[in-house]
Amino acid sequence: MENYLGRLLDNRYEILEVIGTGGMAVVYKALDHRLNRLVAVKILKDEFSRNQEFRRRFHAESQAVAMLSHPNIVSVYDVSRSGDVDYIVMELIEGITLKQYLEKKGCLNWRETLHFAMQIAKALEHAHSRGIVHRDIKPHNIMILKDGSIKVADFGIARLTSAAQATLTQEALGSVHYISPEQAKGAWVDDRSDLYSLGVVMYEMLTGRTPYDGETPVSVAIQHINGGAPLPSTLVTGIPRGLEQITMHAMASNADERYSSATEMLRDMEEFRKNPSLTFVYGPGGQTLRQAPQA
Repeated sequence: MENYLGRLLDNRYEILEVIGTGGMAVVYKALDHRLNRLVAVKILKDEFSRNQEFRRRFHAESQAVAMLSHPNIVSVYDVSRSGDVDYIVMELIEGITLKQYLEKKGCLNWRETLHFAMQIAKALEHAHSRGIVHRDIKPHNIMILKDGSIKVADFGIARLTSAAQATLTQEALGSVHYISPEQAKGAWVDDRSDLYSLGVVMYEMLTGRTPYDGETPVSVAIQHINGGAPLPSTLVTGIPRGLEQITMHAMASNADERYSSATEMLRDMEEFRKNPSLTFVYGPGGQTLRQAPQA
């Protein structure tokens, strides 16, 4: 894992230290000698680098993600290949993951949950408008900066990871807690799958636990398909009804009953932010019909 330390990629990026390891790549801190700035370099693991089709898709996906430009999305600066090394150069984030933050705090109050969730939704809105579905929204892929803002990482890469994993293995357990029912079935995935995963992240922020758990990835996946998670308010007191409704509406097992877009979900979040006593009424197609002050 550390055999790249000290190496200079493309006579430009000097690899300094390992800062993270994922299912398909290792992330290093590096110095960009051309611009004299620190960056993060994600290098494909050897088992993926040996697969030519995977390498081709890695570059295609990464170049598409590099077109994204949003304050809540980790910027991709460069996508390249140096000899036998395939890598992505990204902005270096000084902060911790939402997962690490949750491990410290247990659960978050509803205001902080809404603050983070709206930023994630804005990142998704931008990506979806560019035709990119994240496919792996989870606290591990959400970075919290010191000023309280967040940045979503690993856009477009999850499709490659899922293609490389024919079955739900133990390695997939970290993601399976957040996948949509259609992902669990291996069915078609669209923008609404990301909204489901955002709903799960909101559920975890509010309660300190994921809605479904089990000893194996398959058992968790089946629970996503079947639905029926307990309401957050039955686990933690003081959660406003309106925010609980937004969370559970995003988590509808049937994609046609969820928010149809991040824009629609953001609209309800903003209305709730302005008036936390609001509750919502949803139509059969998932759209918000009206808001009403909570009785």
